[in-house]
Amino acid sequence: MKKRILGRGLEVSALGFGCMGLNFSYGHSLATGDSVRLIRDAVERGVTFFDTAEVYGPFTNEEIVGEALRPVRDQVVIATKFGFRFEDGKQAGLDSRPDNIRRVADASLKRLGIEAIDLFYQHRVDPEVPIEDVAGAVKDLIAAGKVRHFGMSEPGAATVRRAHAVQPVTALQNEYSLWTRGPETNGILAACEELGIGLVPYSPLGKGFLTGAMSKDSKLADNDFRKNLPRFTPDAMEKNQALVDLITQVGQAKKATPAQVALAWLLAQKPWIVPIPGTTKLHRLEENLGAADLSLTAAELADLEAAAAKIQVEGDRYPERLMKMTGL
Repeated sequence: MKKRILGRGLEVSALGFGCMGLNFSYGHSLATGDSVRLIRDAVERGVTFFDTAEVYGPFTNEEIVGEALRPVRDQVVIATKFGFRFEDGKQAGLDSRPDNIRRVADASLKRLGIEAIDLFYQHRVDPEVPIEDVAGAVKDLIAAGKVRHFGMSEPGAATVRRAHAVQPVTALQNEYSLWTRGPETNGILAACEELGIGLVPYSPLGKGFLTGAMSKDSKLADNDFRKNLPRFTPDAMEKNQALVDLITQVGQAKKATPAQVALAWLLAQKPWIVPIPGTTKLHRLEENLGAADLSLTAAELADLEAAAAKIQVEGDRYPERLMKMTGL
């Protein structure tokens, strides 16, 4: 597996593994033993970058990741996140107060069974807590040896600059894909370029839609969070099928799948972009990893861009309540 550098020297595999979907959000849970096995399969295939968070489960996803990676701890980079408040074991708003950041760090270290968190993201910006205080708290954790790198998820570019002035930010985790192009226009890509920050796109396959495995006739379980997303209504999926058809056509010419084209497109955007697709299936893992060896020529990228620009993506990526938590 090829390697890439995030920020100031954090080396990771060119494709990471997003662990959330193993037991959270998508309407099904893979058995713990099967999840551990799949994560270890990823390691065997060259993946060194694994993403989790306390909110996934909550808490149980970190335990799974910790169990899977403990035997190969010195070979991998583990990222997790802070920034939510919990009541009775359920997410209940934001909380990035420094004392909570410290509590989360200690709890995550225990669940993961490691001595230091390689990359500690603020999961969402808390408008009630100055970002300088957040960055300062993480800086203290780095000085204490509990955290190695600071990251942020879904911040606005101005917030990134303020945080970076206190503690250098190694990576931003924002949604970015062929159907979510916000980082190109909201200043995030520009801030990463200027400040030397890596970008870790989550949902690089459009929460499964860009794989070609979904359609307007797909039935989502009531506990699948996509059921509440505007882009996953039958009407929106029918209209957005044009984008899947486009990357399918490109894939046919390259002997590649739509998922591989979507990931290869992201990898081609910048050398410091590291997508983190997730899956519960070994054959999908292997398919995704094949994207690291798929090269799109400049002409192919230009043609894909031109064709994609003619397709209007239907539906917001989140409902209004969740959109308000991004870009702060």
